[in-house]
Amino acid sequence: MGMTDPIADMLTRIRNANRVHFKSVDVMNSKINLNVAKVLKKSGYIVGYDVKTDPLKRETLRIYLKYQGAKGLVLMDIQRISKPGRRVYVKSGKLAPVLNGYGISILTTSRGVMTDKEARDLGIGGELVCNVW
Repeated sequence: MGMTDPIADMLTRIRNANRVHFKSVDVMNSKINLNVAKVLKKSGYIVGYDVKTDPLKRETLRIYLKYQGAKGLVLMDIQRISKPGRRVYVKSGKLAPVLNGYGISILTTSRGVMTDKEARDLGIGGELVCNVW
């Protein structure tokens, strides 16, 4: 049986691994998960990511988490907004900053996956995937 929401699975795995200070976490590899990881890296919330292949030729996406010092979290929380049962679309004028600019929103647009700031600068809207702070 297939997974209903691979993005929510990825965000939950990152959230749980971050809370117990794991160095990395493995998630299912897909185009959207890879693009969300690229945005998280570009925004400075993770150190990096790799695509690994296991002996059964399945690809997994390994995400390396980022911390400040011994106990400091860089990634405080990730909140899934748009879900398979309830899609949330926003126009460029309706994109509100997350925590007064301390966080980011990740959107899927016609020009790819990007942050809310990039979408506002380009003047395009899209599906609101998640909020990160």
